[in-house]
Amino acid sequence: MKNKILDFFANHYRRYHDILFYGITLCVIILSTLFALHVTKQKKLQEQENLLTREIPVQEYTVGEKPIYVALAEAGLDKQEVAKIVDKLSSVVNTRHLQKKDHYSISIENNKFILLLLSQGFKRYYVANVEGALVAGVSDVEVKTRIKTAAGSIHNSLFNSMLSQGLKQPLIMDFTDAFSWTIDFNTDTRNGDEYTALWEENFGPNREIDGQDLLAASYKRVETGEETYAFYFEDEFYDETGKVSKKMFLKSPISFRNYRISSHFSYGRLHPILKIRRPHLGIDYAAPVGTPVQAVADGTVKFAGKKGGFGNFVEVKHANNFTTMYGHLKNFGKGVKVGARVKQGQTIGYVGSTGLSTGPHLDFRIKEGSKFLDFLKMKNRNSAVRDIPAEKRQEFEELKVLYLKELNAARKQQVPAPAEGTHEA
Repeated sequence: MKNKILDFFANHYRRYHDILFYGITLCVIILSTLFALHVTKQKKLQEQENLLTREIPVQEYTVGEKPIYVALAEAGLDKQEVAKIVDKLSSVVNTRHLQKKDHYSISIENNKFILLLLSQGFKRYYVANVEGALVAGVSDVEVKTRIKTAAGSIHNSLFNSMLSQGLKQPLIMDFTDAFSWTIDFNTDTRNGDEYTALWEENFGPNREIDGQDLLAASYKRVETGEETYAFYFEDEFYDETGKVSKKMFLKSPISFRNYRISSHFSYGRLHPILKIRRPHLGIDYAAPVGTPVQAVADGTVKFAGKKGGFGNFVEVKHANNFTTMYGHLKNFGKGVKVGARVKQGQTIGYVGSTGLSTGPHLDFRIKEGSKFLDFLKMKNRNSAVRDIPAEKRQEFEELKVLYLKELNAARKQQVPAPAEGTHEA
């Protein structure tokens, strides 16, 4: 038996020797490969960690203080590379419409471009160097919402009084628009009149404000004690009774911009150029050239063109036999031509000084049939109201209670004018 075993190994030694050798060699190769892969992985992880912890130089500017292409060139990039980077940025944002206040940063290390980041509102645009290739994209910034209120009283003008509280111009315009069918802020405001406002505000991580939407407002006249409300509900502003604020005519053909009436309706006004007394059957609104002029009601354009001493002139036919006229315009609004339909509040032209005019102003006139009327004294210009639908009444009333609570709280927290400030609700 022993001899048989020895004979077997003697006859097959070479075969099993080779099998064992190759088996051991294969194991060594496998182990070596696994070890090499492990080392490579650890090396890559270390490189990534080093990249994350490495301080890459960042330079920050605004477009106003230094154009992007200038900053890139000053950082050491050649003209050709600068052009490629700016061109890549143009693929995600219109670089011709950048604002002076827009912020951007560039990262360049050892004359190698790494990253360009542009902030515009709540958008972030970027161009990055990824393994030698430029890539561009856009990302949204997280937007948060808060409710804010303000309360104050008029000193010299509503516009300046609100500005002194820190309110932004678009929000002030929304406030005046909400009351534009019931209050003419060119003529009706008095020192001591009181106002409150409630709005929703969107802001980003750096607390930059991107939008403000008026939710509710009130205006109290000091002479009469009368208080007028406006509550936003389903794309309209309603008063406290639930009637929509929109009336047959706007209170003024010019949105509030702190401008004035330079001449009233009269049958014997001394003409400033002709130096003779003649009727002035309209109202002159003094305003800078280019101020938008709006149709005071829905209607159809009856005339649009040059008309003698009126210069550039628009005439609009309205319901119930009313006609309005707008003279001395610099130019006309988009699409304003004979036969065109215009909506209440639509821009039909811009203040100018064409025709017989001593300075930029709007000559506004209105007539019923063939009779000219004093627009400021018309008793029926605030007709044509409608109520909230019955099925929506309860929802409106519940919302109104919340709005009134916030407006009253703002009034109680009001700091003596004129140095009031807004507070968060």
